[in-house]
Amino acid sequence: MSTRPAKATPTKTAPANEAPEEQEAPEDTLTYEQAVAELADIVHKLESGDVPLSSAMNLWERGEKLAAICTSWLDGAKARIEAAVASDTGEAL
Repeated sequence: MSTRPAKATPTKTAPANEAPEEQEAPEDTLTYEQAVAELADIVHKLESGDVPLSSAMNLWERGEKLAAICTSWLDGAKARIEAAVASDTGEAL
């Protein structure tokens, strides 16, 4: 069972004043920690209120993708833990 998220189309992270498609890391290579860090950076930029609307929308969309990547990693980790516990106890969770 894989804990990696499904492969996705490569995209790039951009500064608040640039289009995101110019600098984002490929989603299929992001670790959980990288996705969380990038998501936190996006949240900080959006909360600052200094981002133009078009850039804010691009950041929001990237944030949604990153949140899905994080969820995928966490779901995979949960499944591995449940499988390990089930094999130790002989019962499914």
